[in-house]
Amino acid sequence: MKILILDKYITEAGVSMNLNKKSIVDFIKLCQRVLHVSKKPGREEFVNVAKITGLGVLVIGSVGFILSMAAQLLNLR
Repeated sequence: MKILILDKYITEAGVSMNLNKKSIVDFIKLCQRVLHVSKKPGREEFVNVAKITGLGVLVIGSVGFILSMAAQLLNLR
């Protein structure tokens, strides 16, 4: 199974890299384009992302805690 990621072929046996001047220049251009398009989030956007992330952590932690308690009650551990 081979996956093409920026001129890198990743196989089950290992990683084979094709590094030449053109591939390096293309990678730098791609990075510049991504940095040009991206922007720093405003305060409101940052706060919203932090709230959603915190809520997700709490939900996943609660589910894990409930499953752990259920397993202990049922002596499945």
